[in-house]
Amino acid sequence: MSLLELFCKVDDYCQEYQQWISKKELSNVKKKPGPKPMMSQSEIMTIVINFHQSSFRNFKHYYTKHVSKYLTKEFPKLVSYNRFVELMQQVILPLTAYLRSRFGKNTGISFIDSTPLVVCHNRRIKRNKVFKGLAARGKNSMGWFYGFKLHLIVNDLGELLAVYLTSGNIDDRKPVKHMTQGIFGKIFGDKGYISKELFTSLFERDLELITNIRKNMKNSLMKITDSLLLRKRFIIETINDQLKNISQIEHSRHRKPANFAVNLIAGLIAYTFQDKKPSINWSNMPGFDIVF
Repeated sequence: MSLLELFCKVDDYCQEYQQWISKKELSNVKKKPGPKPMMSQSEIMTIVINFHQSSFRNFKHYYTKHVSKYLTKEFPKLVSYNRFVELMQQVILPLTAYLRSRFGKNTGISFIDSTPLVVCHNRRIKRNKVFKGLAARGKNSMGWFYGFKLHLIVNDLGELLAVYLTSGNIDDRKPVKHMTQGIFGKIFGDKGYISKELFTSLFERDLELITNIRKNMKNSLMKITDSLLLRKRFIIETINDQLKNISQIEHSRHRKPANFAVNLIAGLIAYTFQDKKPSINWSNMPGFDIVF
């Protein structure tokens, strides 16, 4: 996707967003005094999203070495890097709303998983003040970490259906009920989502939770279609890997929680624009028909 095409899509949404906000604003609220930002919200959002589509590994290097040198015609009212970092915090709400508009459609087959977002090395936990009171120590299959957990639900086409952020010590099963509102069919997860109470509550909403069993659990028969789809759960693990290594939603250079939020949301939006997403190739599964 070209930069111009990205800006057009973002700008069209920003215009709709501003119209919606103007209807919800209170008429007697006084705006804070001060100079108006030279750059528009759509320009700021385009730059932060485009960073995650580029090959740059550091936003400061991307802005100072690429945007400020080669994109001055596209953005004639560019500000300094320090000023831009301040303006980034003002687009958290429109970025969040735009991410919600980029979600895919429920196909009846969903996958759920969580991935840690480390904000600092374990040896520097006591010295980390940026996320004090927000981040927490958690543990996954790779060991202990300090930061947050990103919970995702995707469909069989690799499209995002739900996103939820918690501190690192939150049980993976806790946000499932909230995340699965409006989702039906079957949802596949790992052993961390095993819960009789959770299965029952989701089943009552026409959503069947399917996981593998632990070694100390009694074996039960599973449909061949469910067994095959459970093996395809790597699709969401691949998405988590792409979000970290391509969209770069995880790094330890944040100086404010707001900038962490902007980086995360912009990275998720950049993923939704990928031409090729991890998906299930049904042609390799002959005779596989699913009816809901």
